[in-house]
Amino acid sequence: MGLIDKRLAELGITLPTPAKPVANYVPWVRTGNLVFISGQGPLSDGNILHQGRLPDTVSIEDGQKSARLCAVNVIAQLREALGGDLDRVTRVVKLVGFVNAAPDFADHPKIINGASDLMVEVFGDKGRHARSAVGSPSLPFNISVEVEAIIEVA
Repeated sequence: MGLIDKRLAELGITLPTPAKPVANYVPWVRTGNLVFISGQGPLSDGNILHQGRLPDTVSIEDGQKSARLCAVNVIAQLREALGGDLDRVTRVVKLVGFVNAAPDFADHPKIINGASDLMVEVFGDKGRHARSAVGSPSLPFNISVEVEAIIEVA
């Protein structure tokens, strides 16, 4: 068991089997020392958690939980891309988070902190990253949050 696997266990996180694409794309692409992870939603055991729009039908707290779950799913895809060895991560370069938000909602960064905080909890300083937190009038399947990532690997 690697260091990152031990850290996940300490945090009580069991990575799921990565979700399969729902359209004409691949879940991740590796080019050189970068892995690009396609947008991940708040899926748990094949079920979408916290569907809807912030803050109308999804609370700030549930939005943050959704972003954290998206990040768990990003890490699951990353593990697949790295043949199971998450210790090969040298840097979480960038996260892009999309929030299904009402037009007057302005707390996008607070929501995407759910994903950012997890990356730092799991990868330490290697998890500190550049980021965009973007509002969207809708997201696929009415998910509340979607997160994509760029990760540098050895």
